[in-house]
Amino acid sequence: MSKIKKLYKENIYGIIGTLCFHILLVSSFLLAEVNLKGEVKEEPIILDFTDMEELEEPVVEELAEEKEDENTPANETEQTQASSRSNQAVNDAPMKDPFFDEEYQKEIAEAQKLVADVNKQLAKEVKQLEEFAMPEETTEGMDPDSIKNTIYSGESNIHYFLENRYHLRLPIPVYLAQGGGLVVVDIVVNPRGKVIQAEVRKNANLKDPMLEVYAKQAAERTVFNTDKSAPAQQKGTISYTFVAQ
Repeated sequence: MSKIKKLYKENIYGIIGTLCFHILLVSSFLLAEVNLKGEVKEEPIILDFTDMEELEEPVVEELAEEKEDENTPANETEQTQASSRSNQAVNDAPMKDPFFDEEYQKEIAEAQKLVADVNKQLAKEVKQLEEFAMPEETTEGMDPDSIKNTIYSGESNIHYFLENRYHLRLPIPVYLAQGGGLVVVDIVVNPRGKVIQAEVRKNANLKDPMLEVYAKQAAERTVFNTDKSAPAQQKGTISYTFVAQ
């Protein structure tokens, strides 16, 4: 027991020093582990695509050039032939369609013929109204005292008034009309018997506007006897009674 005490006294400082060293070593390890766990930092990841872009661009351009070469005809002749084949296909398509059968083609031909006939009729010269012939009442060789100023043509009649004058030629337009009604025309006649002016009086009861046209034409064609003593412009009237045909 005395030996142990003696050894203890001799080595007490060494033992204490050793313990302190180990305590400090353990403490430093613990502190180092805490720092490692608590101070972990995340660093950003940077990806560099510069090299990849430089490599991809030539590839894209090469593909575009190859595609353009494929779509471009080898020469102008090939392009023309391709266009011709396309147009021929379009032109031939309707003929192969069941809808465009023989009956349809027949109707088209008839329609084209009808259009041609209409154009042919329209191309013909249209006669002017002045060229239409009218029957006339003449008094050539008659006694002026026996000439009446009212002329009957069937159920229609023409009556004129021109003081001290009688007609030599009196056109009768009633045969041209389909409708009926009374048309009065104011006339102006020169000494030679020519009608130099004719104006139709408006009649709201007329349903056929052509009656006025025919009456005016007939009045302008009327010829009266010559009277040198007559006024330069002698006024009168001609009345046309049309009966519906």
